[in-house]
Amino acid sequence: MVDGMRIRRALICFGVAGVIGAGVGYWSWAAGGTAPARKWAVHDESRPHPPVITPGTESTQAQPGKAPSDAIILFDGKDLSRWKPVKGDGEAPWKVEDGVLVVTGGGDIVTKEEFGDCQLHIEWAAPAPASGQSQGRGNSGVKIMERYEVQVLDSYGDAKTYADGQAGALYGQYPPLVNASRPPGQWQTYDIVFHAPKFASDGKVTQPATATVLLNGVLVQDHAELKGTTAHNSPGVYKPHPPKQPLLLQDHHNPVRYRNIWIRPLTEERP
Repeated sequence: MVDGMRIRRALICFGVAGVIGAGVGYWSWAAGGTAPARKWAVHDESRPHPPVITPGTESTQAQPGKAPSDAIILFDGKDLSRWKPVKGDGEAPWKVEDGVLVVTGGGDIVTKEEFGDCQLHIEWAAPAPASGQSQGRGNSGVKIMERYEVQVLDSYGDAKTYADGQAGALYGQYPPLVNASRPPGQWQTYDIVFHAPKFASDGKVTQPATATVLLNGVLVQDHAELKGTTAHNSPGVYKPHPPKQPLLLQDHHNPVRYRNIWIRPLTEERP
């Protein structure tokens, strides 16, 4: 009984200390150690405010929305000035028709600029009327850092293909949590939050890449930890690479369309 009372008193004292510590910007731990001091006290009036931006607007089937004011516009319906072939520095081999980017069979394209941690918005539509079977049905892909693929595929209804290869999948690794696909021909939206992997000097992974994906506003990947580069018939293997690399759109010889592509680079700095 005495030991029990001592434990309760210790917990009460620790709880009070924790509350007081939070007020002045410090945290105490049960193990007796002290975490690094917080730079700002709770509700500190002198703490810097985050930047003010203008939020974007929602897209409709007829009209793409507007990007947030701090986003980098990768495709605005006018030209491919921010893109190039995956190999070489010539013009991107896809075409722009009526404000839409169309896969032509000329090969993958990549952004001229490189990105790491990011928020990515991209809209796509599978060909209509539908044609082909399994992975031949409206196939393309969004590869972040040229290697981590969110699959693009006509998966409307009962998707007759492997689960980790349908729309919303992290290709070959994680099926989507649900199938939220729209019919072929309709515009679909990916909103992706991606964090790049980190490597030690010896090449070992110290922090795996993660991806959160919303398909048509529905969560289909919840902070999933990638197992490495996504590839066909491969479980995924990490190979050290730079902290920033281009975004790649895959040409799988299906006339998939894209529009309203924008990206917001993310940093670890917080106000």
